[in-house]
Amino acid sequence: MTVNAAKILTVICLIMPAAAAMAIPTTDGNAVTNYNVTGTVETIAPDRHQASIHNQTIPGYMMAMTMNFTIKDTNELAGVSPGDEITFTLAVTKNDSWIQNIHRTGKTDPVAAASAQAPATLPELKPGDTLPDGALTAEDGRQIHFSDFRGKALAFTFFYTRCPLPNYCPLMNRNFATARDILSSRAGAPTNWQFLSVSFDAQNDTPQVLTTFGGYYRNGHPGHWLFASADTDTLKKLAPALDLMVFREGATISHNLRTVVLDTHGRIYQQFDGNQWTPQDLVDAILSAADH
Repeated sequence: MTVNAAKILTVICLIMPAAAAMAIPTTDGNAVTNYNVTGTVETIAPDRHQASIHNQTIPGYMMAMTMNFTIKDTNELAGVSPGDEITFTLAVTKNDSWIQNIHRTGKTDPVAAASAQAPATLPELKPGDTLPDGALTAEDGRQIHFSDFRGKALAFTFFYTRCPLPNYCPLMNRNFATARDILSSRAGAPTNWQFLSVSFDAQNDTPQVLTTFGGYYRNGHPGHWLFASADTDTLKKLAPALDLMVFREGATISHNLRTVVLDTHGRIYQQFDGNQWTPQDLVDAILSAADH
């Protein structure tokens, strides 16, 4: 399975109030919006291009939460370590976000990384293992199961519609959109494949919400791509199997990123951890899995 720094960094996103809108991009792709932020560093990735930071509320954009932020210039972290209080600028475009102008302002006791999930009681699945079946609620209200897609190569990812940063949950769906376009336009490509975007926020992400949200990313062409939500029981089955961390505590959702490709028999073919994989990586995995 693909492993990178994102595997060990947990994304902790605050659930907005029930009336909060889904996060569908509306700004120009090249426009940069800057937010001045204060926060506390929790962890720093080994390559220093990501840091987990508990930020204070960003008025008009994001409530207080802990997120993995991208740092383009690692020199920005010179002299910064976990437990440091900092100020920084969050730069956001339609498809990207990063932090810059990082300044250390103080020191607190080191903050332990949040435990997003109790220790798994079952081992993580490896390629060739069969995925446990689970029930999902599709965007049209039907109850569906992973086993319904046997005979097809199935790629599924996890998200929730109110995820604010464009290079986390929204990136998963943008990658799916691009990969689907590649597969659909490829001459002679197999047709026994399916994409499935699974929300872990079933209370907010109702079928109606998912239909609207999915319509934006599918650009009016629903073929080969379905949106659905997973209930608590299904998530309990999948979490240890995929090293998926989804944990609710009060007003927060703590989660990491997992994208999985199953072969035509429902077995794990490849798993992508984090957000570093590309649409072409997914296309290659689907084409191979469709032959198994």
